[in-house]
Amino acid sequence: MDVLGLLKIRVLRGNNWEVKDTFSSDLYVVDVGGQRVKTSVKKNSCNPIWNEELTLALKDPDIPIVLSVYDKDTFTGDDKMGVARIDIKPYLEILKMGLQGLPNGVKVDRVQPSKDNCLACESCIIWENGKMTQDMILRLQDAECGEVEVQIELIPKCIPK
Repeated sequence: MDVLGLLKIRVLRGNNWEVKDTFSSDLYVVDVGGQRVKTSVKKNSCNPIWNEELTLALKDPDIPIVLSVYDKDTFTGDDKMGVARIDIKPYLEILKMGLQGLPNGVKVDRVQPSKDNCLACESCIIWENGKMTQDMILRLQDAECGEVEVQIELIPKCIPK
């Protein structure tokens, strides 16, 4: 299958993650969508700040991007904290519209939380500085608590029709 483009996922921060170690957790985020990319480990924090960019080759827009969160352990296997799925279909639909030339800061669309996505609150798709981005706060699934804040941007090779 051809690559549609490069998907940049800016992992900004985590909020309110559960304590896995004595007083806090040592956290990192991994994408397991067939491609293994990883943030740095943030030690002793349940509210880590990364501001790191992960880049993936986007091949199939129908397969959600899965972010897995882990607590790093030194002597045992790492603890899985939870997962968050990124549904990129609304973002790709906006890209297909070819909305170049908009004024900076225009909110092109808003995506509402639903049972079909991991959004914790409304997510905006924004035209800024010649590119379309989507900011998201994702609620972790399979976890007692926790959210991860990300921003996505596609550098398209081509946009599917």
